[in-house]
Amino acid sequence: MSVVVVTGSCGLIGSESVEFFAKKGFDIAGIDNNMRKFFFGEDGSIIWNKKRLLKNYKNYRHFEIDIRDKNRIDSLFKKYAKDIALIIHAAAQPSHDWAARAPDIDFGVNAVGTLNLLEAYRKFSPQSVFIFTSTNKVYGDRPNSLPLEELEKRFEIKKDHRYYKGIDESMSIDNCLHSVFGASKAAADVMTQEYGRYFGLKTGIFRGGCLTGPQHSGAKLHGFLAYLVKCCITGRKYTIYGYKGKQVRDNIHSYDLVNAFYHFFQAPRTAEVYNMGGGRFANISVLEAIELVQEISGKKMDYEYAQDNRIGDHIWWISDVSKFKAHYPQWVHKYSIQDTVKEIFENQNKREIDER
Repeated sequence: MSVVVVTGSCGLIGSESVEFFAKKGFDIAGIDNNMRKFFFGEDGSIIWNKKRLLKNYKNYRHFEIDIRDKNRIDSLFKKYAKDIALIIHAAAQPSHDWAARAPDIDFGVNAVGTLNLLEAYRKFSPQSVFIFTSTNKVYGDRPNSLPLEELEKRFEIKKDHRYYKGIDESMSIDNCLHSVFGASKAAADVMTQEYGRYFGLKTGIFRGGCLTGPQHSGAKLHGFLAYLVKCCITGRKYTIYGYKGKQVRDNIHSYDLVNAFYHFFQAPRTAEVYNMGGGRFANISVLEAIELVQEISGKKMDYEYAQDNRIGDHIWWISDVSKFKAHYPQWVHKYSIQDTVKEIFENQNKREIDER
């Protein structure tokens, strides 16, 4: 029996991981206690996704465990021990704004929870591979110091700049404003590297841009494209926070990210860090995203502009995925921005109709 442990198993990346590896014949031990509902209210609840996974995958077992509970994490790892082939750690408190309201909970989930998992991994299944879903927010607001140009609908960087094709892993994470969320994720990121280097374990750290896809429970404080589509479908007013709506995000479909995890799992490295996102293949500004959602849905969106941007938020982020592609040349992006938004819209529209 080969087991894949997935934390945040009913969230966007977690559920994509469950489906991907369940289809490949692995037994899945999913950890998710629906803290997303605690963070974001009913919009963030993943109960619908939990029901879907349990119905569709007989090789999926669900565990209602808080990753801050060290004893229960140890018990689960001890239960499966040497059968564990892979750990995908996708559970997190993912919002800038929420973290500032409760730094202790944010750090407990993101940093201490990660440490609990790493220690259980080291003690009970050191033969396995550990993948951590990190974030580009570990770079803080340093990307905002880049020489950006303001265009009609987006900020952009000159084509002759070293970061034009995207920001690579050489950018420093020091001496900048991170936000409380960025700091807790940076702590987890560095600790995952350290468990690789110090203890000689196979750990991979994926610093994601915007992660998105049809299974995202988008909420006001987290889930850019999914929440934008939800506002369009339901007629809610969407708020743009600062930067004239010209802030740029690269967006990677959850399948493309989990497929990257799979490539790493097949030929793992030690303490390797990758910037991972849509890159130049899939990126969009908020204004461009509103136009695209309106085009796909055929509906006019109701939105407003708030002058103040979120603290530590990026004006422009595009990931340079060259390092990962060099290490795993068979991996390629599959989903464009247009493909992803269309799939999110179709999925959410169906769920809205089914729930009526």
